[in-house]
Amino acid sequence: MWRCRHDPEARECERPVVLLFALVGAGLAVVRPGPVAGWLGDGGEPSRADAQVVEPDPTPVLAGPDAHAPEPTADGVKAAIEPLLAAPELGDRVNVSVADVTTGRSLYSRGGDDATVPASVTKLATAVTVLAARGPDHRVPTRAVAGAAPGEVVLVGGGDPTLAVDGDGFYPGAARLDDLAEQVRTALGGTAPTRVTVDSSLFPGPVYGPGWDSDIPTGGFGAAISALMTDGARVDPVAAKKNFAASHGWAQRSPQPDLAAGRAFARLLGLTGAAAQVKRGAAPTSGDASAGTAPAPGTELGKVESPPMIRLVDMMITDSDNVIAEALARQVALARDQPASFAGGAAAMDIVLGELGLPADEITLSDASGLSRSDRISPSLLTDLIAIAGDGSHPELGSIFGGLPVAGWSGTLDGRYRSDGTTAGAGVVRAKTGTLTGVHAIAGLVTTADGRLLTFAVLADRAPAGSLDDTRRALDRVTSALARCGCR
Repeated sequence: MWRCRHDPEARECERPVVLLFALVGAGLAVVRPGPVAGWLGDGGEPSRADAQVVEPDPTPVLAGPDAHAPEPTADGVKAAIEPLLAAPELGDRVNVSVADVTTGRSLYSRGGDDATVPASVTKLATAVTVLAARGPDHRVPTRAVAGAAPGEVVLVGGGDPTLAVDGDGFYPGAARLDDLAEQVRTALGGTAPTRVTVDSSLFPGPVYGPGWDSDIPTGGFGAAISALMTDGARVDPVAAKKNFAASHGWAQRSPQPDLAAGRAFARLLGLTGAAAQVKRGAAPTSGDASAGTAPAPGTELGKVESPPMIRLVDMMITDSDNVIAEALARQVALARDQPASFAGGAAAMDIVLGELGLPADEITLSDASGLSRSDRISPSLLTDLIAIAGDGSHPELGSIFGGLPVAGWSGTLDGRYRSDGTTAGAGVVRAKTGTLTGVHAIAGLVTTADGRLLTFAVLADRAPAGSLDDTRRALDRVTSALARCGCR
C-alpha cells in the first residue's frame, strides 16, 4: 500500500518540454519550446530528416516583466497576503518571505528567517548549488574499463541517475548501456567478454537518507542512491512512464540498482547463464600490466554521458524527481572535494551557498530531495536563492527556471490555480511545490499586476491532517493575491 508522500500532484506534462528563460533586464521572459538542441548542448550536425523540418518560433506563455514597473511596498504586500495566512487549512505555523527580484529587497517576512521543514522545495537549493558547482553544460559519464582478467569488463558508475538500458528508458535523451556495449565490443576486438564487474564506489555511505519515512524506499518515490543505476532505479521503466500521471510518479525500484544495471549490461554484451551474473569490485587503475593481446587492465573501453546538467536540473524540478536530486547533490560534493554521500552533499551545498554570498546558517540538510523530515530551510533563504538566480548576476543559475512549473499549465502546478481566488495566478506564478504529510510548501516567482517580478516562499509545516487539497488552495490564494495586486 503506497501513499503519495511527496508532491503527489506531480504528473508527466509533456516530458520533453523545456521552458526557455532569457534574462531581460532584471527579469525573465518565458516562452514555449522552440529549437533547443544548441541550448541543451547536444551539438552535432542535424540529420537530413531534421534539416527538412522548419521549427516555428517559440510562442509566449508568460509575458516578460516590465523592468520599469513600480516596486510594491511592504505595507501593500502585507495588506494583500496577511489575512490569507490565517486560513485554518494552513495550520498554526506559516512562515513566509516575499522579496523583489530586481533589488533583492524584502517586502514581507513572517518567520522568514526561521528554520522550517521545506519538503520538496529543497530542490531549489540543490538546483542552484549544482549549477554553480558544475555549470549548465556538465555531463555525467558512465565508463567501461578493462578488468584484471582477460575479457572482464568493469562498468564504472559516475552518478548518472538517468542512464538507460536501451531506447525504452524512462528519461528522454538519456545515455544508453546498449551504446556503451557496442563501444566495448569494438574496443575488445577479438577478445570475447567473459564477465562484468560493477564499480559503484563513487558514492560511499548509506543508500537511504536519514529522516526518510519508513515507506519511502519501498514506496516508490525514493530509491537506493547509487553511483550506478538505470532509469532512476525503476524496475520497469516502460510501465513507469506509461503510468506516471496515474501513479503520481510512484514506481517499483530496485534495492540494488548497481547490480541490476550490471546484469543488463552483461546481457547486452551477450553473456548468459553464470557468466551473466555480476559482482561488485573496483576498477583497475590504468597502466597496469597488459594481459597478452587483450587491453591492459584499466584501459577505457567506452564511455557514454548524461544529458547536460541544465537538462538534469530541468527534469528534477519539473517532475520533482527525488533520485535525480540526490544524485545532483553528490555532483556538488565531488566538485567541492567532499565525500559523495548524503552528508558530503549537504556539506558541499553549504560551501557553495557561502560562495554565492548566501546565509548557509539558514539551511540544515540531511538530503537534497526534501524527503527527509530533518531538513530545515528558512523562507528567506529560498527567496534569496531565487532572486540571485533571476537577477542576472549569475547567468548560469537562471537555468533553474527552465523546469519550474507554471501555474495552471505544467508540472506539479498543472491542475492548480483553477478555483475561486486562485485564477489570477494561472500563467503568472512559476513555483516549486513541496509536500510531506503535514507539510506543504511553495516557492518561486510571480509577476504582479504592474509587471514587477517578485519571489516568494510560503512554508506550512504544521498543516492539519487530511487537508491536502484545501491546503494547496490556501497556498495558491496567497500567491494569486500577489499576482492580482500592484501591492502599493
